[in-house]
Amino acid sequence: MATLLPKWTDQYVEGLIGTLLQSGVIAASAVVVLGGGLYLFRHGLSEPQYHVFMGEPTDLRSVPGIIRDALAGRGRGIIQLGLLLLIATPVARVAFSIAAFAIQRDRLYVVVTVLVLAILLYSLASSQG
Repeated sequence: MATLLPKWTDQYVEGLIGTLLQSGVIAASAVVVLGGGLYLFRHGLSEPQYHVFMGEPTDLRSVPGIIRDALAGRGRGIIQLGLLLLIATPVARVAFSIAAFAIQRDRLYVVVTVLVLAILLYSLASSQG
């Protein structure tokens, strides 16, 4: 009986991971370009205030604030959302690798990759403060 599911060989998994990484970078780039265009459309002619330092607004320093600003159509929030997508792309790659190793029944690599994902998530979460 022929199976319709592909064999999860190393080459097949590498191809899927390559597609995942390319898609993530392209999506993040598109979101950043959209946000940048919107920001320039709204603020491109305003005079910069170089004599006064103004840091990043507090709403753009947290994930919920970034999502809120992006959904409100604010250019800077959309740009930040694109950067979050760019950061999430390699994290998604590691998470996908866990599933691929589990399908291949490679327990050692599942354990190692789970540890890598835990370290990644911990470092991302601890940098919020």
